[in-house]
Amino acid sequence: MTLIEYQNKDEMMQAIASRIQAELAEALSKTGSATLAVPGGTTPGPIFDALSVADIEWANVAVMLGDERWVPESSERSNTALLKARLLQNKAAAATLLPLYAEAPTPEDKLDELSAGIEKHLPLTVCLMGMGADMHTASIFPEADLLAEAFAPDAPVLLPMRAPGAPEPRITLSARVLKGAANRHIVIAGDEKRAALERAQTLDDPMQAPVSAVLPGATVHWAP
Repeated sequence: MTLIEYQNKDEMMQAIASRIQAELAEALSKTGSATLAVPGGTTPGPIFDALSVADIEWANVAVMLGDERWVPESSERSNTALLKARLLQNKAAAATLLPLYAEAPTPEDKLDELSAGIEKHLPLTVCLMGMGADMHTASIFPEADLLAEAFAPDAPVLLPMRAPGAPEPRITLSARVLKGAANRHIVIAGDEKRAALERAQTLDDPMQAPVSAVLPGATVHWAP
């Protein structure tokens, strides 16, 4: 794991966006295509804004979330809606969105369909992740119902996930897919998240600290 510290969040967000742009551009120049996975929530919003105007071949980039709440885009809790509003704008509007939600009562109803849409775009070129104070990443939460399955070497592409700290069912990339990305970045901010990162490193146990499964080889970006 490599840790990069920044003086403030603005500096961090711009630096991450520049690095992701360069990594996508390199992949596009070598293979003609690239896949970008990003987290939900409001934290990566400035990164999305900067990437949306990046001058790369977005028409050859597939974009997806690392996880999603099982809610329609009309919900204020939809990460897909946020992704469309902040990242898939301007030049990045030409990118292809790989969905992590389809209209159905539960994730299990659409798991095979959604997995098939993603699998042909793997491995990920760039995977940007967040981390919660409880040391979860994507929707791989401590005490989640399928936690052990998420870390299996032969885990499926996607898993439905339910956890005490998650109000609604989730769907998430497995740790296998997250770790398989050519470039992995984890963005955190504040003293609480820094302490959680240090605890995850100390525990080094994915069942207690899920993020520890994806730390080896990742670049962690932190700002106060």
